[in-house]
Amino acid sequence: MANNMESAARQSFPASKLVIDRFHVIRLGVEGLQHQRVKFRWEELEKENNAKSEAKKHGKKYKFEELENGDTPKQLLARSRYIITLKPNEWTESQQQRASILFDRYPTLKTAYYHALEFRNIYELRSKVQAEQGL
Repeated sequence: MANNMESAARQSFPASKLVIDRFHVIRLGVEGLQHQRVKFRWEELEKENNAKSEAKKHGKKYKFEELENGDTPKQLLARSRYIITLKPNEWTESQQQRASILFDRYPTLKTAYYHALEFRNIYELRSKVQAEQGL
């Protein structure tokens, strides 16, 4: 998938068709999701640190925000790492609950996840025509 490799392949095998394998394409999608998840986690860490500083400044004890499943927002994002690599039918009951909370709280991550899932499903189609329609 690297430009230099494509160029070398085209020069060496001009009559060949360039094929990008499923694994690497899906991996790029998952890496994009992970990048977004980590970005949200850093934002939550910053919010928490600011709230701790404010509480300390006013002589109060900071109370962590606790979500329905007992996670803090930063724990939710850390523990969702594997959820976004799986299909929904592969989630355990606790992962389903965590995903529901995650996607309610971060709708752009939900949108990106389902786009990646749709793209991933194209590889499961049996004909080129169906795949082109899916794109």
